[in-house]
Amino acid sequence: MPVAPIDLSAAPFNLDNEAIAWVGATRDALTPRDKLAQLFVLLARGTPEEVVEEVRSFKPGGITRIYSDDLSAEITLARTLGSIANLPLLVSADLEGSRMSLPFGTSVPNPLGLAAVDDLDATTAVSTIMAREANAVGLNWSFTPVIDLNIAWRSAIVGTRSYGSDIDKVERHALAQIAAFQANGVAATVKHWPGEGYDDRDQHLVTTVNPLSMAEWETTFGRLYRKAIDAGVMSVMSAHIALPAYALALDPDAGAEAYRPASLSRILNQDLLRRELGFNGLIVSDATPMAGMGDWGPRDEVLPEVIIAGCDVILFTDDANGDLMRLVKAVADGRLSQERVDEAVTRVLALKAALGLHKDPAEPNLDSAQRVVATEENRIVVNGVTARVPTLVKDIKSLLPLSPKRHNRVLVFSGGVILPFVPHPVPLSVPERLEKEGFAVTVYQPGMDVNPKDFDLVLYLFAEETTLTRSRIFLDWTKLTGSVFGAMTRYWHDIPSLMISFGYPYYLYDAPRVPAYINTYGSSEALQAAVVEAIMGRTAFAGTNPVDPFVGSDQARY
Repeated sequence: MPVAPIDLSAAPFNLDNEAIAWVGATRDALTPRDKLAQLFVLLARGTPEEVVEEVRSFKPGGITRIYSDDLSAEITLARTLGSIANLPLLVSADLEGSRMSLPFGTSVPNPLGLAAVDDLDATTAVSTIMAREANAVGLNWSFTPVIDLNIAWRSAIVGTRSYGSDIDKVERHALAQIAAFQANGVAATVKHWPGEGYDDRDQHLVTTVNPLSMAEWETTFGRLYRKAIDAGVMSVMSAHIALPAYALALDPDAGAEAYRPASLSRILNQDLLRRELGFNGLIVSDATPMAGMGDWGPRDEVLPEVIIAGCDVILFTDDANGDLMRLVKAVADGRLSQERVDEAVTRVLALKAALGLHKDPAEPNLDSAQRVVATEENRIVVNGVTARVPTLVKDIKSLLPLSPKRHNRVLVFSGGVILPFVPHPVPLSVPERLEKEGFAVTVYQPGMDVNPKDFDLVLYLFAEETTLTRSRIFLDWTKLTGSVFGAMTRYWHDIPSLMISFGYPYYLYDAPRVPAYINTYGSSEALQAAVVEAIMGRTAFAGTNPVDPFVGSDQARY
């Protein structure tokens, strides 16, 4: 059957005749097996040797690289992959900032931090630095920006990845990032289609639900996706999220089908996204090992459905060859048409051509990368933005600024930095920074006897940004203090107290009476340094609340 008509000269690909000819000729020259392999983006977490061997043998359309902090090694790997790949690779990452930054790159704020600054010039400058550093190491595709709305405040998965709860703010900053990324050689992706933020569960654990009516959806996520499409965003991530209102409008008796995740839904991808919203670019699934897809059915059935339902790319696999055979079988038994395969391959190749990968682009080079990545100029620009992130939510007793003379003896309760793939919390550097300022700092240990007469300040520090497979983020008093009785003890009536969150912005829900509270949204060293500067009174608290830290209640205002 002929390839489904795709206007590759139209947005977002905007290909010229030469590029269109390359897409067609390249597609038609691929074997049936290699066409299917082009529909995979593999997670490249292993050693360089392991990654090279997997790419050589499988021939995927792209990889998502989990980078080490060794710039030289990563440049060498990128050059090797460029030399051995049968076709140019899409090399992707989640460029979300903060702990989701390139480990060898400039440390930048996450979306919620940028929303607290709320300066489009700042978002553009930071996004430009992110894209240029990524491009310098051969990274050409980012699964950002996140255009979810931070409405369900208990959500641990939207959290700090979103630009907040105000749709105007989300739109402004997302469009600024799309423009900056794509002007600097990195294809942008908006996610998570059809829109997350009203369900407080995590797609890694369960298919989540967008509960909006279609009228409500049109004024929120419909608006955001239409704006991104009009701006020329090159890809959309179809997620493990159901939109029952759309399914029920088409079939009031849809039953369980109303809760089919978008990643497996023809009506959400092909009817709503492509036909109604007019998206002509590439649709990539969210990570397919996630339970939000897996709880829908056995992988033998659902994996081919990703492509059948309209996604052009399968993101990640725990068994690449096994999943490839699942597609082969689906083609053989007629579930997956060759026409649909060719359509998906066409868009994969079109994205490569739109990025200029078909023209023998310059290979990453260590010398040139070192002139771009983590430069002093970049650090100065980003630190200027980072200094504006800390947000003073409340200080009802006028505690701030701190002084070693007035608050010399400091007792610190800290949960450390919680990271998705690190088994134990990583210590924050704030206590050490305060010691250098002249404070006498004691870090609380479970079982410690605390006498209020021994301290001039209690400091509570938390650092949990968006975390995968965590159903909830909350202030676990028992874990923090090490005992049930410690969990019930509050010191702020006897000792001046300050709580700082370097991530999740809603701890006031669990500690409404804490007299002073700061949100910083991220836990990078640059942000920790910025907070110390602010609490010492050397810089002003310039951040504004991108979400409601009081979660709709006046209790915590006092």
